[in-house]
Amino acid sequence: MLGQTVSVVTDITSASLEELLAEARSLRPGRLVTYSPKVFIPLTTLCRDVCGYCTFARPPRRGERAFMTEEDVLAIARAGAAAGCREALFTLGDKPELRYKVAREELAALGCETTLEYLERCARLVLEETGLLPHLNPGVMTRTELDALRPVSASMGIMLETTAERLGAKGGPHWASPDKLPARRVETIRLAGELRIPFTSGILIGIGETREERIDALLVLKALGEEHGHLQEVIVQNFRAKPSTRMASHPEPALDDHLWTIAVARILLGSSWHVQAPPNLAFDDFPRLLDAGIDDWGGVSPVTIDHVNPEAPWPELERLAEATRSRGLELAPRLPVYPEYIDEQWLDPAAVPFVRRASDAVGLARDDTWAPGDPVAPPFVVRRDAAPLELNGHELGEDEITRLLEARGEEAQRVFAVADCLRREVCGDEVTYVVTRNIQYTNVCYFRCGFCAFSKGKLAANLRGAPYLVPLEEIVRRSEEAWERGATEVCLQGGIHPAFTGDYYAEVVRAIKEAVPGIHVHAFSALEIWQGAATLELSLEQYLGWLGELGLGSLPGTAAEVLDDEVRRVICPDKVTTAQWLSVHDAAHRVGLRSNVTLMFGHADTPRSWARHLLRAREQQRLTGGFTEFVPLPFVPMEAPIYLQGRARRGPTFREALLVHAVARLALHPEITNIQASWVKLGPEGTRQALDAGVNDLGGTLMNESISRSAGAAFGQELPPERMEELIRSAGRVPRQRTTLYDDAPKERVGASFGAEPLAEPLNPPVNDAGLVAPPRLVRPGLLAAAGER
Repeated sequence: MLGQTVSVVTDITSASLEELLAEARSLRPGRLVTYSPKVFIPLTTLCRDVCGYCTFARPPRRGERAFMTEEDVLAIARAGAAAGCREALFTLGDKPELRYKVAREELAALGCETTLEYLERCARLVLEETGLLPHLNPGVMTRTELDALRPVSASMGIMLETTAERLGAKGGPHWASPDKLPARRVETIRLAGELRIPFTSGILIGIGETREERIDALLVLKALGEEHGHLQEVIVQNFRAKPSTRMASHPEPALDDHLWTIAVARILLGSSWHVQAPPNLAFDDFPRLLDAGIDDWGGVSPVTIDHVNPEAPWPELERLAEATRSRGLELAPRLPVYPEYIDEQWLDPAAVPFVRRASDAVGLARDDTWAPGDPVAPPFVVRRDAAPLELNGHELGEDEITRLLEARGEEAQRVFAVADCLRREVCGDEVTYVVTRNIQYTNVCYFRCGFCAFSKGKLAANLRGAPYLVPLEEIVRRSEEAWERGATEVCLQGGIHPAFTGDYYAEVVRAIKEAVPGIHVHAFSALEIWQGAATLELSLEQYLGWLGELGLGSLPGTAAEVLDDEVRRVICPDKVTTAQWLSVHDAAHRVGLRSNVTLMFGHADTPRSWARHLLRAREQQRLTGGFTEFVPLPFVPMEAPIYLQGRARRGPTFREALLVHAVARLALHPEITNIQASWVKLGPEGTRQALDAGVNDLGGTLMNESISRSAGAAFGQELPPERMEELIRSAGRVPRQRTTLYDDAPKERVGASFGAEPLAEPLNPPVNDAGLVAPPRLVRPGLLAAAGER
């Protein structure tokens, strides 16, 4: 290993700048270049060190506070949160209380003994009050100090700057600055690694070090990172001379020298490391930093200045994005902690929920404030003039689907465009919908789905609404009322009451079909079917065949959630597994029942999870051909337990939601031709955008909707045909009322559906009135599968 390093260093020192730049660019990881939208919080500018180049640190001034107040800290953080920032960068002088009496006195008045104690308090305030994620740069720290700050931060950092001890001699830049001794800084970085703290470090060039010393510092950082895995990025920062400092007349490094050092850092560290260079310190030449292989711009603030380099304003985000695009790259916001570190192995349990809520599906910063079910305008519109992405014509595999699902910026618009071209080719300009009524017959459920805010039970006693069980006669009444209002379908789902057996579901179907023989019964998820068959000790085919004889018309694809058992173990561990869900729908198709396939996404999953789900749906469709449509269901987070507990993201971003619809159109073609959008979750405006991203169906009018509303969705219970068709026409499309199986709705049904009378108040009596008794052993298919049982 040492021999390889010596060889690389030899090659570096003998190579031309252009050769180094080309090699560095080839090692840049991927097409994304990130930045962290941040606010800069200078908690104190007092410092016991007196670096020769620094204007940030300064001695006390009469009449000025030594530390920012908590109110001032929060004011900056709140302004940053309002401006879309994700990071609160706390920068401060190193242990000023060891040098200045005024610092000790002010800390005492604040009830603190040390600066780091006050930093911990302020970081906690920012995290809990604003959701901004603190990144802490307080200087040299002990193990105890690092550990104390871990619960209130997403990441920390200290610049190594240099390993050249001679720069601390009298007259040098680090003279009289005990915290700039390289060994002390290396020790802090090492301790952070032992504590598994995501950490940032870097070098400062142009302060008198040689190129060999720069290489030595980079190799020290590389060794520390390889030993502990905690160095999430290395910054290559260039010295800028500042008036009124000892180094005011010191020459600054030339741009080519900076580019050389960045390229060397990339080559030495390799493609698995993140390499950053601050754009503001290169002024108008900042786009050239990309030519040296960086993949991160560092923190950029729309609110605060760079207090360490106040003479160097950050470039406008649009300039940053334009420069990034000019190199064929895409700009993306990130969090102060990189995606590789977003888990309990690296983050303190107290910080994990805040990080998850701020992250998107790949662990970068959410690029909008939209959430499913939230009545806010979509953050962007689908461009109808975007050039469709060129695909190579062969069937998409897992890696390609994942790549498309992660598209951003212009590439995302091109994915929407190619999906919509395919939609137009396959489906024309018709947009279909079905007049249906949702009937959720109980909210009592003994399963432990972390995303569900609808069910009631011992594990969900704090959720919305009292536990109820709809009587059979009320289910029939609602079905008759739906028929009177033009419905061709009733959709029945609910919780799994512990006393339910397969006979219950059969009785529901029988009663509805006896009362309303013309209505299509679209009912029971794979979980209900599995549980019903198991309680009667019937095979899936036997049970589904019996239900079909009684009048069951088709199955909804719910309970699919994400067909990836790694995710299911987090969100619904005792529910049906991926294989069990597929086996239910396989059996349904084989006995002549149709069904659809859903994807509930945006929680503890990833784009690769979604890709696997799409591939499993495609494979099943090839086997049995029974899926009528694919239905993406964005996770509504507001009241979901898994979100409130900090174990899930805040649903998909709007970009991710549209990409799932668009990529489904591409990945499932030609096996599944209907792609549906959920107006309950996307809202009317979001649905209109989805219609330009490959969608050709808007599902049902619903009449009643409880599940999404229980989770916090605010888009109502019904979108009647009048409004449904108005929405479709506003998108320049042609509405068509359909049946469950995509035939034209009979004219008589269509006529009855317009101008329908208001619904009567539904009856949801308390479950205790039902007199049901639970059996001694409950069916939990997910746990049975985990234990190796059938």
